[in-house]
Parts: sequence; structure tokens; C-alpha cells
Amino acid sequence: MDLTINSLQHIGIPVTDIDKSVAFYESLANVMKAPFTIGGETGSCIMMKRDGMVIELYQLPAKELAAIKDRKDGHIDHIAFDVPDADKAMATLRHHGFNVVEDSPVKLNFWKNGVKFFFITGPDGERLEFNQVL
Repeated sequence: MDLTINSLQHIGIPVTDIDKSVAFYESLANVMKAPFTIGGETGSCIMMKRDGMVIELYQLPAKELAAIKDRKDGHIDHIAFDVPDADKAMATLRHHGFNVVEDSPVKLNFWKNGVKFFFITGPDGERLEFNQVL
């Protein structure tokens, strides 16, 4: 399979109080903060970075917070891999029979020029993100 993965890009952790979480992770540098929209409601995302490690903290819209708070089996939502071309990575994974969640890569206005990403699911439902920083 011809799939280029540069590195582990980030680990995504949903939180119920983004300000409290930022204070907890204060030893990491806050390099990016951006809102996002799900179903017409706004959430917040902060990428915390130190050296080559990135943790994505995101707070979903209010109606989603109870489910996050009530989780009993952990809070890591996904692991993201850095790829040079999200479209090519998606086509390659789809061609090889992986369960690709999205129809096409999602674009968000994160970082300087945005990102494109998509998810696949593993055999136990784990979510793996393939992310291209534009």
C-alpha cells in the first residue's frame, strides 16, 4: 500500500471545560485556538504543543458535554497522523478496504492556512485521523 505517514500528529481529547483544561496543561504552549461548528452549534478547539508533541483539547457544544463527562472508559477520542496529502491518503485507504468515515476530507480554518482531515475506524471502533496541515 502506497500511504505516506510523516508522524503521529496529535492526540484528541474531548473536555467539558476548556479553560480548566488549558490551566491543567499550562506547561504546554497554546499555539492555536479556533472555534468549530457541529450541527449549527459552536465548540472550541485548542492545540497545545511542546517540542514535537501536540495535544488537541476540544470542547463540544453544550448539548454534547454530558456524554463526555459521563464516560467511564477514558477520554482520548482519536489519534491523528500527519499526512502530506489527505485526498491521496483517503483514496489509498478506501482502495485497500478501510472503513473511511467521511465522503471527502473535511476542511477547517485551523493553523495558518487550514487543515484537511478524515477518519477511519479500526476493528474495535477506534478512530484514526489522517490530517494534512495546509
